[in-house]
Amino acid sequence: MIAGIGNIFFGDDGFGVVVAQRLSEQTLPAGTRVVDFGMRNMHLAFELLTPPELLILIDVARRGGPPGTLYVIDPANELDAPHYAMFGDAHGMNLSAVFSALKSLGGRMPRTRVLGCEPGELEEGIRLSPPVQRAVRPAIDLIRRLIAREITEHEYA
Repeated sequence: MIAGIGNIFFGDDGFGVVVAQRLSEQTLPAGTRVVDFGMRNMHLAFELLTPPELLILIDVARRGGPPGTLYVIDPANELDAPHYAMFGDAHGMNLSAVFSALKSLGGRMPRTRVLGCEPGELEEGIRLSPPVQRAVRPAIDLIRRLIAREITEHEYA
């Protein structure tokens, strides 16, 4: 499952939603599902009660690079970081809270990767900044490569 996260009303925070929308218009490997979760924390937690083989989350990630920089993050290595500060907070979607809710509901985290994009502008407005808009196509290409790599690695693991 590919999950777009973000708030389209706060500039670059809509990155995950925009990428998910574009991906949903494309042909993807069999069994791949693209969902725009926006800001719906609990909806995502409930959805994960039936875990996919692979979860790819698309969100903004503040990691100090120039706006539009893409990151592939393994959250298993970073979720214990205080306040999960790597992700934008304008949308109210807190992935630590989602994963904690999932655990409290008796679920388990699937194999997860996060495609993060360094935001430039998180102020009110319904458009991505130019550097983040330019990162949409490379993000789609990166997700396709990530899916292929993750499938291949697990077939031979």
